[in-house]
Amino acid sequence: MIGCGNMGGAMLRQWIASGTLSGDAVDVVNRSDRALPIGVRQARDLPDGPLPDAVILAMKPQQLDEVADRFAERLADVSMLVSILAGVEEPALAHRFHAGAVIRAMPNLPVGIGKGVVALDSSSTDPAARDAIATLMVPLGLVEWVAPAQFDAVTALAGSGPAFLYRFIDALAAAGVAQGLPANQAQRLALATVEGAGLLAAAADVGPGELAERVASPGGSTRKGLDVLDAGDAFNTLLTETIAAATRRNAEMAAAARG
Repeated sequence: MIGCGNMGGAMLRQWIASGTLSGDAVDVVNRSDRALPIGVRQARDLPDGPLPDAVILAMKPQQLDEVADRFAERLADVSMLVSILAGVEEPALAHRFHAGAVIRAMPNLPVGIGKGVVALDSSSTDPAARDAIATLMVPLGLVEWVAPAQFDAVTALAGSGPAFLYRFIDALAAAGVAQGLPANQAQRLALATVEGAGLLAAAADVGPGELAERVASPGGSTRKGLDVLDAGDAFNTLLTETIAAATRRNAEMAAAARG
């Protein structure tokens, strides 16, 4: 693993916690040491010896050329190259690294507890390689293969989505405080409400929209609140614009990585 920040570290911890990988099977190349699971080796350079089974690029996208200049020649012909770099398309990776298979992966932060989303895309993998990478990702959460043209949108929705949801939780708690609740209590209530509602929605046999209708009794307090969210379709418009802005930025980063 080249780079191991918040996202790479979350993936690595879950892989080891789930027994998918053992710590002594992993080498991390980092600019500086980080707290990593027991057994994981970390250094400033690639380890000596034969090529690994897979290389995961998990540094910042802006470091792509620097990493390619340093390591591409030494990693030539690695069987599998996996990139979690937002906005960096498969051709841009294949131009810089020669690998048997090049796979884009877009995880989100809940992969660290096995409840994340991992979007995958590759045009260079055979069925066996696709099965192998999907199997590797399954302990992290929901795994979805995505068409290249849709990858920026999936990155905005699932990759960035947790940040947008955290803002919603903060806003929900702040709204409770505005009605007189203590701040700490409001945050606990907001967190538990979102956690429980999400679990219920995931297990339900109807969509979230129908669940909302089931909570909202005619003329009740929930209906009054939904009336505010639904007025002028403002809530849907806000989220549509949010995801569109993130999608545009992913496309801009992709254009920059093409050079």
